[in-house]
Amino acid sequence: MKTITAAELKTLQGSATLIHVLPEEHFACGHLPGAINACVYETIFLSKVAELVPDKSAPLIVYGAGGDSLDATTAAEKLTKAGYTNVTVFPGGIVEWQQNNLPLEGTQAEASSAILQSHFELDTETSVVRWTGRNLFNHHQGTLKLSGGQIEVENGTLQSARFTLDMNSIACEDLVDTAYNAMLIRHLRDDDFFAVDRFPTAEFLCDRAEPLQSCTPGTPNYTLHGTMTLRGVTQPLSFPAVIAAADSDHLTGQAQFELDRTQFGSHYGSGRLFAFLGKHVVNDHVHLHIKLHATRA
Repeated sequence: MKTITAAELKTLQGSATLIHVLPEEHFACGHLPGAINACVYETIFLSKVAELVPDKSAPLIVYGAGGDSLDATTAAEKLTKAGYTNVTVFPGGIVEWQQNNLPLEGTQAEASSAILQSHFELDTETSVVRWTGRNLFNHHQGTLKLSGGQIEVENGTLQSARFTLDMNSIACEDLVDTAYNAMLIRHLRDDDFFAVDRFPTAEFLCDRAEPLQSCTPGTPNYTLHGTMTLRGVTQPLSFPAVIAAADSDHLTGQAQFELDRTQFGSHYGSGRLFAFLGKHVVNDHVHLHIKLHATRA
């Protein structure tokens, strides 16, 4: 694969089609002079390049962020497999270009989604908890709605959060037999599991959010430390989460973890607490996948 440096590219500008392979918002913010845009992250990347440069023998130079990002290399590999015969990679990308004090076109003021300080209220219509319960032979899965919650941000860092689960909303998604589905929901709502009549809500309270320094986009960037109250029992709970700003007015968060129901008095079918259960055993741990959306208050 042919490569080029910033100094070499500067002398060759205009002799080849220069393609900025990052998203259009990044292109609008700052790109090399004369570059066109085709985002390698999009499924239409090759068709977009074919529209812009139909001649597959034309010289192309592709670049992206630079550093360790694989954007430009990936773009070159895709183009070569698609039949383009004269593709060169500028691996240094934006980083090397700016290190050489070379100019960019565009706003050159990357829009930041960082939120310095604010209070956010949970959007209960779009937030959801997905659960999976298992035993030795089967598993069931469904949803729980959230009835409220808040997130606090200070100096661009998550400080605290709380959210409340509506236990009356528990639903099963995998059982198509309505009678069997209703029987399972009654079982989950009674004292064997979550005693919903006596404890209609559950709540997680995060009093400390620990930033994770080694995270990358799409991996957990915080460990949330706090307490979970379920069936009237409060226990410490910590789990990793991805918390990000969709824009200056909206936060989103996701987390997946295992919750030991027996710590909260849900003992039914626990092999740790009952003998000779056989086919009646139910796993102690319930898998939870929490997806939160919150809006600046």
